[in-house]
Amino acid sequence: MEPTPLEILRVEEVFGGRVFRVAIETFRSAGGRTLTQEIVHHPGAAVVVPRLDDGRILLVRQYRHAARGTFWEVPAGRLEPPEPPEACAARELREETGYRAGRWTPLGGFYPAPGYTSESMHLYLAEGLVREDEKPCPPDEDEEIEVSAFSLEEVRRRIRSGELQDGKTIIAISRI
Repeated sequence: MEPTPLEILRVEEVFGGRVFRVAIETFRSAGGRTLTQEIVHHPGAAVVVPRLDDGRILLVRQYRHAARGTFWEVPAGRLEPPEPPEACAARELREETGYRAGRWTPLGGFYPAPGYTSESMHLYLAEGLVREDEKPCPPDEDEEIEVSAFSLEEVRRRIRSGELQDGKTIIAISRI
């Protein structure tokens, strides 16, 4: 992504919550036009593809109220600034699966919806997994998580069939 020079003329925060904030921003585009957009400011997230020694991938299953459904996903979580993405990835892996990783490989990143949010997602492959806890850490208050291991081919089959619909998981799996 190449930054485009622009001039920010006005920022009005209209909502500030626990997870993100929303602002109405007026700016001058590179072409000289004055534009106004609603922007969801998000600190970013770390996304982990945990691969067991036998090649299976750990997925977590949880209810996502905004989508009114339960989804199988790779572990992920919001950065807690100034937490670096690598630390967030390690924390989320432990919290959601009870494992820690001996090897980490960065898989790049992406913007899930750059038209309206600043959120960026940092992807990692976690290998050399060691069970740290008999059970994962107590989940966040809004999480009820089930953990299971699937072969990579099974995960890819579920993506192709449309059964697995979580975007960050689809992108992360495409990077390994």
